[in-house]
Amino acid sequence: MDDSENQELSQDELFEHYRFLASKGQEPLRVDKFLMNFIENATRNKIQQAAKEGHIWVNDSIVKQNYKVKAGDEVKVLFEHPPYEFLLTPENIPLDIVYEDDSLLVVNKPAGMVVHPGHGNYSGTLINALVYHFDNLPNNSSERPGLVHRIDKDTSGLLVIAKTETAMTHLAQQFFDKSSEREYVALVWGNVEEDEGTVEGHIGRNPKNRLQMMVFPEGNEGKEAVTHYKVLERFGYVTLVSCRLETGRTHQIRVHMKHIGHTLFNDERYGGDKILKGTTFTKYKQFVENAFKVLPRQALHAKTLGFEHPKTGEFMRFDSELPEDMVNCIEKWRGYARHHES
Repeated sequence: MDDSENQELSQDELFEHYRFLASKGQEPLRVDKFLMNFIENATRNKIQQAAKEGHIWVNDSIVKQNYKVKAGDEVKVLFEHPPYEFLLTPENIPLDIVYEDDSLLVVNKPAGMVVHPGHGNYSGTLINALVYHFDNLPNNSSERPGLVHRIDKDTSGLLVIAKTETAMTHLAQQFFDKSSEREYVALVWGNVEEDEGTVEGHIGRNPKNRLQMMVFPEGNEGKEAVTHYKVLERFGYVTLVSCRLETGRTHQIRVHMKHIGHTLFNDERYGGDKILKGTTFTKYKQFVENAFKVLPRQALHAKTLGFEHPKTGEFMRFDSELPEDMVNCIEKWRGYARHHES
């Protein structure tokens, strides 16, 4: 195996198994800290509990939480979690349904809602809401009822959900064939110089931090990814852009925009929660911190969704308003830009 880590999630109902290979550049690091860098939502407490139960192995030997991981070590951990049936507990969570018929529905997901249950998020997800409101939703290949595509927890916007097996197959094929239409609106750091452009670059897991994705420009790792962007409005230190996805990779817009030097505003995972552009004036810092408070998440909204209806063959396009937190943040920057125009 090469020096990139490999993560495997078992289908076992009672446990989640993770396996990592520490990269060649790995500095000695306590195994509990190592695992916190690599497993989303894994708390220190949960890792310590796994260590106490003898559920952390390095090179097939059980280790304590203070073991120092070094380059080339194979690290395995096993977490107990509720059975799969429990993960799909129906929950009476209201849904913002934009459109519905016998084949499918389109929902507007709020920021902060996780799409499907998984480690650390066993309830309150979109799937928990869907199985409450709808009977007999079709399963996709990873047994997530109705789910055709996903958006990140802290991204708001439109998702299509299949209500029949036929719709699931038909819609999934459109996403695979890149014939669906997905447009996002993002606020990014910096002044995007070109009015429009295309970012191409394979996207894969960052070998040094499994919670991040990164661009592999040589195309030697990861999967092909293409994002078309267009400037909507400029505010000096930040720019409002529209991003159209040709492919749908994990964190694609967040990673591609960072790759060209324009990290999403307040994107904590990719460093956008720091002041990346602007002055050192105290007043400016205060202004940016207030903008972060107004929009306490990455500035990304899945605004437009288009696809061919699986039954009628008609091309349908749905559009959604920007949520209040993004609107308020954009208004703040618009006011700042007007006030500071030379």
